[in-house]
Amino acid sequence: MAIHLLCAPPVSSAGMTCAGRSVCYSSTAMNYRISSRAASLSPSLTLAIDSKAKQMKAEGQDVVGFGAGEPDFDTPQHIKDAAIKALNEGFTKYTPASGIPELRQAIADKFKRENGLAYKPSQIIVSCGGKHSCFNVILATCQEGDEVIIPAPYWLSYPEMVKLASATPVIVQTTDQTEFKITPAALRKAITPRTRLFVLNSPSNPTGSVYTPEEIKALGDVCVEKGVLIMSDEIYEHLLYDGAVHKSVASFSPAHLEHTIVVHGFAKAWSMTGWRLGFCAAPEPIAKAIDAIQSHSTSNPTSFAQKGAVAALKGPQDHLKTWLAEFDKRRSFAWQKLNAIPGLSCVNAKGAFYLFPNISKTGLKSTPFCARLLETEKVAAVPGVAFGADDYLRISYATSMANLQKGLERIEKFVGSLG
Repeated sequence: MAIHLLCAPPVSSAGMTCAGRSVCYSSTAMNYRISSRAASLSPSLTLAIDSKAKQMKAEGQDVVGFGAGEPDFDTPQHIKDAAIKALNEGFTKYTPASGIPELRQAIADKFKRENGLAYKPSQIIVSCGGKHSCFNVILATCQEGDEVIIPAPYWLSYPEMVKLASATPVIVQTTDQTEFKITPAALRKAITPRTRLFVLNSPSNPTGSVYTPEEIKALGDVCVEKGVLIMSDEIYEHLLYDGAVHKSVASFSPAHLEHTIVVHGFAKAWSMTGWRLGFCAAPEPIAKAIDAIQSHSTSNPTSFAQKGAVAALKGPQDHLKTWLAEFDKRRSFAWQKLNAIPGLSCVNAKGAFYLFPNISKTGLKSTPFCARLLETEKVAAVPGVAFGADDYLRISYATSMANLQKGLERIEKFVGSLG
């Protein structure tokens, strides 16, 4: 059945984009209307790049993938064992929508132990991944007419989530000259009477930047003064280098706590990306709203995966020291190699597992750069335009040293060919 893009009222089968708020498709049998909410979205470039690289590898091509935002280490065995035990014991039914009490208590204990934050289990919502938690927070707090301040470079899903909530993303540009950090002055300037939420991500995806505790407090002070909520995405909290320190913005005072929703998850520090488990901690009214949203969307996260998450929080953390040492070695190697390539420059990351090199001197913007790099040298990197920074690209060093060396040598060859 042929399907053609059309407008309302119907147009010719040649098709066009609707002038109104939605996009319509027609055939001889049926008219389809895609909501403006869905039609306005951009697909995830990180997932698209990773999918393309895997497809090329499956075809036998020697592709080096720098696109994936996940550790290349396996989930620690004791976590897998806990989930297997839960399966064997028949823990496969529905749980409370916001997570099992044992896990919510373990998360509250984690916040108290590691961050000095006093949350009740009722303020903790366990979700189907950190991405899901971010979406829940935005959907629960924002609506049409609201503005959400997002510093760029940003994790590419933040603006799309804001649009799905019918709110307006307000992008504040930063550069490598300031280590990609928004200043309190820039934040204050961006705030209007319509500002509802400020998105803070430290350590950062895609830049690896980490705000100092003093910088975090200063940004929080502005939000408290102006009555703006903060969504603090802290999923890379445990991945820090060069003496960098993580300090949650919620921890500075009761007022900061009241203005903050902390988003977190198990994907990065425990290599549980496919387990799809995230969590957030929020003031009670917001937590209740998120609970209601989740009860009507996904319901509970996977039952037996939650048992694995309990083991992740309560069990040994020895793996992290080993992982960090390896990440640090890769980070240093990749940073030095990138800065040695004429035409590229790169600020060193202080957290996460990404570098964000500046490619502006090559004369190419990020999309053609990455497309040609993948085509000619079989290296998959993510264009910076996906993160709101078209003069950059994101390199994930969550891969082996052998892959890093091979891929960076190919990038050097590619950049050299542009001259």
